[in-house]
Amino acid sequence: MIIASHVVSSNPSKVQRRLALLLDLKIAEWWSGVTLPMLDQVCKKLRAVIRVFDKQQRKPIYTEFEDQIGHESAIDLSGFGAPDAFAKFLAKARYFLKAHEDQIAIHKLRNNEPLTKSLLAELERILNENAIGSPTDFAKAKTENQGLGLFVRSLIGLDRNAAKTALSAFTQGTTLRANQLQFLDEIVNHLTEHGAMNPTRLYESPFTDLSPTGPDGLFDSPSIDKLISLLDQIRQRAIA
Repeated sequence: MIIASHVVSSNPSKVQRRLALLLDLKIAEWWSGVTLPMLDQVCKKLRAVIRVFDKQQRKPIYTEFEDQIGHESAIDLSGFGAPDAFAKFLAKARYFLKAHEDQIAIHKLRNNEPLTKSLLAELERILNENAIGSPTDFAKAKTENQGLGLFVRSLIGLDRNAAKTALSAFTQGTTLRANQLQFLDEIVNHLTEHGAMNPTRLYESPFTDLSPTGPDGLFDSPSIDKLISLLDQIRQRAIA
């Protein structure tokens, strides 16, 4: 997508989190059954992206040659095929959920509050009634994410303040160095974007960009155990 490529290359720090939105808007099925609240959410999230475009006026470029169309042939470009049905389902589910964050189960998932099975069942009923996806789509989503709660959390992310609060027990009563604080901030970024975090991610980029050995190079073993325990607690809050 030309717009997404231009924006990310010129202002990566400002719009990286909006890249998924720009790409999802390319999917025609996302616009099927779109509601005003969903469009309002898109407008709000794209405001920061609009500001990064170059506003300088450029002179138009005129050409006088005539296009010549030769023999056409199909070219298979890997990675640029039409999105499959499940990808369309994910896009539609993501924006429906974000447009209904006041629904109690979605609110609790977003804010890392404990859930009940009845709340999750009600949320699944709402999703089914709004024809967000087929039973097969939901079955696959729940299997891949170990339940509906974690699936929904993976789409809406965790509120940033909720993520910080969940990790506050790790920092309470301690004085951390700048690189340690930056490492924790990357965890908050991940939780805000994805809603939960597998501890193995601590040993991958961007964490290894800060410390080649991940948390082992910054914290002692008891601290790492505590951090992993907190990540598991955050995950469990999305499971009824």
